[in-house]
Amino acid sequence: MSLIRLRGVSRHYGQGEALVKALDRIDVDINAGDFVSLMGPSGSGKSTALNVMGCLDVPTGGKYWFKGIETTTLNRKQRARLRREWIGFVFQGYNLLKRSSALENVELPLVYRGIGRAARYKRAMAALELVGLSHRATHPPSKLSGGQQQRVAIARALVTNPEVLLADEPTGNLDTARSLAIMELLTKLNAEGQTILMVTHEEDMAAYTRRILHFRDGKVENDERRAGA
Repeated sequence: MSLIRLRGVSRHYGQGEALVKALDRIDVDINAGDFVSLMGPSGSGKSTALNVMGCLDVPTGGKYWFKGIETTTLNRKQRARLRREWIGFVFQGYNLLKRSSALENVELPLVYRGIGRAARYKRAMAALELVGLSHRATHPPSKLSGGQQQRVAIARALVTNPEVLLADEPTGNLDTARSLAIMELLTKLNAEGQTILMVTHEEDMAAYTRRILHFRDGKVENDERRAGA
């Protein structure tokens, strides 16, 4: 069974002459352990697809199953619980709390789960260790480089042990050296079994992934699998 399964999924905005078909009846299957790039020109539907797969948005047509659960039948509260339990998000803008330390930022999803302080600390430190930043745990974002801030954001996404990691332009705000370091980290995480979906417009970043979904005009134009993937 696919971890993620979309059948005839559409997402439309507006109506009449103002109708925009952000997604137009797409079929996609993602298996556990995949490392997939979503690519395409601006407005092609790649970010909308990521938002739908992350249950941040709801299709206007078709069906979407996550771990065999038909998400299109869930209400808002149920979708929020699904996101909280099984999906980790990494954004281009990091979205870190400026006045909180790296450790406190990583602990935040565990606070929402009601996990006790000692357990939160242990898991957050382990996540920071995983991304190579345990030695910067007490530093606020202002004392971290852009690459380090993105690593903290990745640690925050991983601290709940998600089934899938969704990354929206995770290297978009970084220079080449820091971008490559982030991609090497994501490659390492995938090699250890983490399923990753990443929106990117950079071909050299997509080259790290094992599969590329090319979007155009709301459709999947091509599903490219790298040799050996």
